[in-house]
Amino acid sequence: MPLGMSPYWIVFGKTYHLPCNLAYAQAGEQRKFQLQELDELCLEAYENFRIYKQKVKKFHDQKILRKDFHIGQKVLLLITGKLRSRWDGPFVITNIFPNGAVNGHQIKPFHEGPAPITGDMEIISLMELAPPDGTT
Repeated sequence: MPLGMSPYWIVFGKTYHLPCNLAYAQAGEQRKFQLQELDELCLEAYENFRIYKQKVKKFHDQKILRKDFHIGQKVLLLITGKLRSRWDGPFVITNIFPNGAVNGHQIKPFHEGPAPITGDMEIISLMELAPPDGTT
């Protein structure tokens, strides 16, 4: 005659939990907690990275020197090549477009040196001094 109950149920009035059943349940809860912590760490890392990017962008934007060019200004043009001078020119700006047709890093203002002196110039030649007469 089957009772339909375990002897433990008859004596204690509740079901018996084997230690392996408890370990599986605890392991599942622990893994679930670990995954939640991992998600929180990922979100925190993402937020920290976003804040870092904003700070770096702000610092970078402060250090950028804006180049303003006007029509008639002389500029030098960057030539990429290993066997030539890096800057070619000077060129004169004839037209300025609102969005810029040349990248700003490819041109720079041309600063002319002092104007050459024209007219009478005195020529000085450097020679060894001759000793005075009678002394050698």
